[in-house]
This record gives sequence, C-alpha cells and structure tokens, in this order.
Amino acid sequence: MNRYRACTRGERAVVNEIEFFHHPAESAPEFPVWGIRVDGTDLRAHVAWATRELWRPELEDQFEDQERESAEQIWAGFEGLWVREFSPASFLSDVDETPLLGCPCGIWQCAPLLASRRVTGTTVTWSTFRLPFREQWGELPVGPFVFRRDAYEASLTAPPLLPEDPLGPPPPGLGV
Repeated sequence: MNRYRACTRGERAVVNEIEFFHHPAESAPEFPVWGIRVDGTDLRAHVAWATRELWRPELEDQFEDQERESAEQIWAGFEGLWVREFSPASFLSDVDETPLLGCPCGIWQCAPLLASRRVTGTTVTWSTFRLPFREQWGELPVGPFVFRRDAYEASLTAPPLLPEDPLGPPPPGLGV
C-alpha cells in the first residue's frame, strides 16, 4: 500500500494527497475525531497493512475464527484524535514525534501512532512512524508521506463532518 519510493539525486519526490475530515468517535459517538486519508486510503488502513506481519506472532492461533477475528483486531487498532483536543494548528507543527492516531479506548495516549512531521514553506512530510507501546517493532514500514503544504492547509481549514466512521469492515486477507 506504500506508494513512496526513495528518490535518488535528480529525481523528484513522490507527492501524496491528503484529506482531513471529522467523524463520530467509536468510543463516544457524540464527539468527533479527526480522520485522515492519504492517497484516498484511510491512514488506519495504511497502518493495518503495514503492521499485519508484525502482529502475526501475537495473534496467531488466538481465535476461534482466526481470519475474521485477527483481521478485526488489526483493523480496529486505532481511532482518530479528538477534535476538541487537537486543533488544526496541531497538525502543522514541525516536531520529531507527534500523534496522528490514538487508541480506540478513547484515550489517545494509551496507544498512539506517532510520526515525525517536517514542515517547510512548500511541503509537509510525515515519516518515522512508530508505536511507542510496541518499541520492539521499531520504525513501521509505512510512509514517508510528502504533501503539498497548500493542499494540506486547505484540507485542515474546512474538514467535512461525516455521519459515520468511513473505515468499514476489515478487507479479506488482512487476518493472520
């Protein structure tokens, strides 16, 4: 699912598309959370596919319906960050480590997805994705994502409020 490839001297970086939106939180539907799509795919889906094999040792042979239940566990591993706690400006800071997704329990700090964010006059780059509660996994095989800053800011300015979480059920083949 990762469309980025490293660039060599003289090549141009791949530019990713970004879409921010709001949707009801699974843990508290009356409160919206931030949703994020990269290249048309929910960030949670990018992370689910990137971590599938990392989950295998822990989830293998744990469920009665192994394929379905392990897929649900991997797919539902994150929720967006609370709109009331994270303003649009919080997605524009240049930091070594910042949350992009939170724990589905509703407390984002419990199990966040962290990334480095670099902001220049023309781009915003997310890289070095990791899960602090899974230090043994190291840097996750997702990203880096490079966005045009003007498109990034425009998407943050007026994110649509969706009536429900658009993630949907886990896709076939995700389970371990």
